[in-house]
This record gives sequence, structure tokens and C-alpha cells, in this order.
Amino acid sequence: MEKQPLQNATLILVLGILSILTCCCYGVLGLPIGIVALVLANKSTTIYAENPELYSGYNNVKTGKILAIIGIVLNVIFLAYVIWIISMIGWEALQDPEMLQDKIEEFQQMQQV
Repeated sequence: MEKQPLQNATLILVLGILSILTCCCYGVLGLPIGIVALVLANKSTTIYAENPELYSGYNNVKTGKILAIIGIVLNVIFLAYVIWIISMIGWEALQDPEMLQDKIEEFQQMQQV
């Protein structure tokens, strides 16, 4: 009996990769992509666990799941960093280059003391 490819195996792998590649998009683009990849991977893992002899492509699911977890962690870290920067500098300063420069100089002087 020929094994059929596991549903969404390639999609999970691609989404896992994309969640890592988009982690620098303020954490808001890669985070949902990683979560979707993780949910799909869990569903595919459940299907595979019921009848492993019927399906192929489980390695893609495992790899995609690992990449999705890494992507989620990176996106959460980057999102926390962006929130910290906004709280330290302020939203108005991020939109005004002169004010941003002043805030950066103030922050550097605080660090030197």
C-alpha cells in the first residue's frame, strides 16, 4: 500500500520558515504565522499518530513545528523589545527625528552616569 502525503506538511514547513523570516516586522506579522503553523502541525501530528503507516512527510511537519516555535519565540522577544523602546522613548519621538535624537542622547547620558 502506497503512503499518501500528510496533509499540510509542506505548508507547515513554509509557514514555520516565514515566521522566522518575518520576526523583524515588529513581531506582529510573524507571530500569527507561527501560531497558525503550530496549530496545523499539532493537527497533522494527531492525524499521523493515529495511522503512521498511511502517511509520509512527517519530517516536514516536525521541522515546521520546531521552526514555528522558534519563530513565535523570536517574534515575542522582538515585540517586547519594540514595546520597551516605545515606552522608553515615546511614540511622538519615534515620529519626529529631532526629538528622537534628543531622547537617544538623554538615554545615553543616563547610561553613562
